[in-house]
Amino acid sequence: MTDPIPAQKEPYKVQVEAGKKYFWCACGRSQTQPFCDGSHSGTGITPVMYEAPAAKDVFFCGCKASGNQPLCDGSHAKL
Repeated sequence: MTDPIPAQKEPYKVQVEAGKKYFWCACGRSQTQPFCDGSHSGTGITPVMYEAPAAKDVFFCGCKASGNQPLCDGSHAKL
């Protein structure tokens, strides 16, 4: 297994649609951050599915160290 790579040291603000499923990149290798593009292949890391409960702005983790994946919990402040 390979460790995730921080994509950036701040969250990604995304306006999500109610009921829509999003696949958050957990490996940090995706070119379509914060979402998966399949770049995790061979790393042993898999994307995390997030289903939006409502239409709103959410903050997806960019550092890949959040304890509340796929959402930001402020862990980037400790990196």
